[in-house]
Amino acid sequence: MPQINENFLKLEKNYLFINIAKKVNAYKAAHPEADIIRMGIGDVTLPIAKCVVEAMKKGADEMGVKETFKGYEDSGAGYYFLREAVSGYYKSFGVDVPAGDIRINDGAKADCGNIVDIFGNDNTVLITDPAYPVYVDTNRMCGRNVIFADSNEKNGFAAMPDDSVNCDLIYLCSPNNPTGSAYTYDQLKEWIAYAKKNNAVIIYDSAYEAFITDENVPRSIYAVEGAKEVAIEMCSLSKTAGFTGMRCGYTVVPSELVVKASDGSEVKLADLWGRRQGSKFNGVSYPVQCAAAAVFTEEGLKQTRENIEYYKNNAKIIGETLDELGIKYTGGKNSPYIWLKCPGNMGSWEFFDLLLEKINVVGTPGAGFGKNGEGWFRLTAFGDKDRTIEAMQRLKTLKF
Repeated sequence: MPQINENFLKLEKNYLFINIAKKVNAYKAAHPEADIIRMGIGDVTLPIAKCVVEAMKKGADEMGVKETFKGYEDSGAGYYFLREAVSGYYKSFGVDVPAGDIRINDGAKADCGNIVDIFGNDNTVLITDPAYPVYVDTNRMCGRNVIFADSNEKNGFAAMPDDSVNCDLIYLCSPNNPTGSAYTYDQLKEWIAYAKKNNAVIIYDSAYEAFITDENVPRSIYAVEGAKEVAIEMCSLSKTAGFTGMRCGYTVVPSELVVKASDGSEVKLADLWGRRQGSKFNGVSYPVQCAAAAVFTEEGLKQTRENIEYYKNNAKIIGETLDELGIKYTGGKNSPYIWLKCPGNMGSWEFFDLLLEKINVVGTPGAGFGKNGEGWFRLTAFGDKDRTIEAMQRLKTLKF
């Protein structure tokens, strides 16, 4: 009889959003007339930019012609035209990332989970709490020791390193999901110094970098000196360009990032990641990579920025409503997420039930992101403007 990986038995029985879906579906079955506004899952709602769609169509047409047909992509890292486009995008905000350090993926979530394959299971992993569940779950699936750095109201939900704590891997997300907080240059300098002191590697999720507006908040960790020696960065086009239904992103493993093996030899993590992906990842389809490359053209950036501004305006609408109601929150400025403190000392799931049952609005209970999320709640700006306004009008009818 085969043995199972019993680390899976230690996980929460259901993924957070499955639990939410069950509650919402049960409510809809009992109240079919309810007009439910969903502000929970961070899925985009606007269509993909027209120039991006045209590029994908062209790529698909090329697959139907012998002279331009594409089979396996030789490098396994993504077509070079896309890697160069991503490198150029970094340069547009002052960061030098060579195309050779970039690998194309099918979204940041997959690589955030799969990157653990190149690290031993004896590593201690430090994750800020609250956290995107993938960081925690994928490491617990391997049986690793997971410890937490507290993000809370006191520190603006931006946990900082504690020199008395030792670790090997560090997960950071900025702008943060779920809290919407974002690390400044100076704060990231501290994390980089801490990683060097511990000989640790930072796994940096920058999926929401396109929403950054503050000049003191870097769009990439590589904007900070020394980061290439300690950090792997992952980004996704899901939120930047609406690719949640197309799946494409990129991971940067700098050639400067070197660790020591047990025999004392130096190993480039880029080589290990390339070997892992070559064995276990089929790559991203050619038409989708053509579409992704179009995102980084002048017209593509213009059109996708229009969508981002639309979502930013939704965030502003939510924030202004919370200000009017006197409800504390973080996020909404450099992030599409608004992280609010549940009124009246309510628990996260208690507030979820209240919104669902009283005003038919769905959000995400903060408790699903870790212990420091209890008593907090996430709303997303990735909705329709009119529905966002309607949801906020409904919120104003509640008495807290």
